Amino acid sequence: MITVEEAILAVKNNCSPLKLTENIPLSEALGFILSEDIISPINMPPFSQSAMDGYALNLHDSNDYNLIDEIKAGDGHQPELKKGDAVRIFTGAAVPKTANAVIMQERVSTIENNISIQGAINKNDNIRPLGEQVQKGALALKKNTKLSPAAIGFLYSLGITEASVFKKPKIALITTGNELVEPGQNLEFGKIYESNSGMIESALQQIGIENVQSYKIKDDYSSTLETLKKAIALNDLVIITGGISVGDYDFVGKALHELKVDEVFYKVKQKPGKPLFFGKKGDSHIFALPGNPAAALSCFYIYVYSALQIILNNPAINLPRITAKSQTNYIKKGDRSQFLKAIYNNEKVSLLEGQSSAMLQTFAISNALVYLPSDHSEIKMNEEIEVILLPI
Repeated sequence: MITVEEAILAVKNNCSPLKLTENIPLSEALGFILSEDIISPINMPPFSQSAMDGYALNLHDSNDYNLIDEIKAGDGHQPELKKGDAVRIFTGAAVPKTANAVIMQERVSTIENNISIQGAINKNDNIRPLGEQVQKGALALKKNTKLSPAAIGFLYSLGITEASVFKKPKIALITTGNELVEPGQNLEFGKIYESNSGMIESALQQIGIENVQSYKIKDDYSSTLETLKKAIALNDLVIITGGISVGDYDFVGKALHELKVDEVFYKVKQKPGKPLFFGKKGDSHIFALPGNPAAALSCFYIYVYSALQIILNNPAINLPRITAKSQTNYIKKGDRSQFLKAIYNNEKVSLLEGQSSAMLQTFAISNALVYLPSDHSEIKMNEEIEVILLPI
């Protein structure tokens, strides 16, 4: 059995980025990672541009100007301004080459075809120069940039409609257990509704992964073996919930051994989630999480989340870890590290009731996990403790 810190390091050292790439439309690229640099095909802006509604001026020594024309955003004509001339101009419109400043309309008074300006005005004031954001042929976005809505908007503004990105991993999600019944079906005595698959799929969706192959298997060795064999062969990441402990009907560990999956670690000195397995076979990464829902989700956030970011070519992304003042006293039983459901707000954190590995109600209202290391036996009121912020 290894420590939490050893397990986290082992995951980082044994996960590999997925290097397969594809060209996709920007309309489908949200959350993908660029697989190559993008060079700007144009200057942005592609012309000198007015930063506000006002008047473009060819400066001279007087505050009075002769108004000769008007330019709206989208107009293509370029009036020629002599010294002392002005044109009415609007935000985003092309500034004439013979104008050298724009003054906001609030500082201008007009009388027929003449304007008078108030206050000082300097050359190039309120003009966005040609190529101010990026110049033609320059680097627009670096390889490994995650395509956010802003990044996609920026690329659209350059006239780009598709990008080369790293493919997202193929993921299999396997749930095990004779006791599990699909939600919506009749719940017979001794059965429980299956929640892990929907929960983990939702957690994957938060990362931007929509395409997940789900398998549901009973506590039967042959079906466990065949399902795992198929899933490992076809997917970059396999997530299993349940069946990894040492009970008479826990067959996952035995099947993984027969399939010659290389074990990186099995069992972590933590609560919840002690019976956690991580291994590899070829290019496939395999996590076997505990069957108890709160334990499964805790293990997902602490280990699978960081593994996925590496696989997604986004290794610098981790759940934020901060310190906060505890608003709760807590005494730990045993010597395992603990992840405790909590609510974080304004640099303070409160532990919640109901920390059982089988209970999701507490998890449903939490926004953080408090990490209590193995060598700490209690938390005191107002003590600074480590907090892991959850995606919500």
